[in-house]
Amino acid sequence: MVKVAASSLRKGAVLDLDGRLYVVLSLENIHPGKGTPVTQLDMRRIADGVKVSERYRTTEQVERAYVDERSYNFLYSDGDGYHFMNPETYDQVAVSADMVGDAAAYLTDGTTVTLSIHNDIAIAIELPQRATVEIADTEPAVKGQTASGSYKPAMLTNGVRTMVPTYITPGTRIVVMTADGSFVERAKD
Repeated sequence: MVKVAASSLRKGAVLDLDGRLYVVLSLENIHPGKGTPVTQLDMRRIADGVKVSERYRTTEQVERAYVDERSYNFLYSDGDGYHFMNPETYDQVAVSADMVGDAAAYLTDGTTVTLSIHNDIAIAIELPQRATVEIADTEPAVKGQTASGSYKPAMLTNGVRTMVPTYITPGTRIVVMTADGSFVERAKD
């Protein structure tokens, strides 16, 4: 176990609190005008999936559990969950749909993800920061609406809704952030 400052944690980190393992789902560093800055952590207990919210002073130390983080390639999904393969050893791991959550929209054949493994069990998944997807449908651009910074709604081929610049048309491949589905740029391929 390693003690780290609460403010240095990131999404997907695994903590050991009172002998139980928790994975960080989201966190927010709050700096009030008066008082001590705090870090608000939303976590899921790995053993039973219960969600917990905790608040720590930013300088407070928490125990980070030792997990082995390895790269895996996505193979397929079925009734048992999502299946990944280690490209070096060809070992396969099944991950529950609950653990994958909203990230499932960005999983395509061969997508490389990082799985956190603790005692030979996958406990957290981390996707690449960006993904390239195609626009399935969007509104046509309105004449004269070319001001920079104007966006319109679009539906991606993976079922995610996002906002894109007015010059983007259906069939265009774009790069989005996997964390929130926000538009980054037009794909260069």
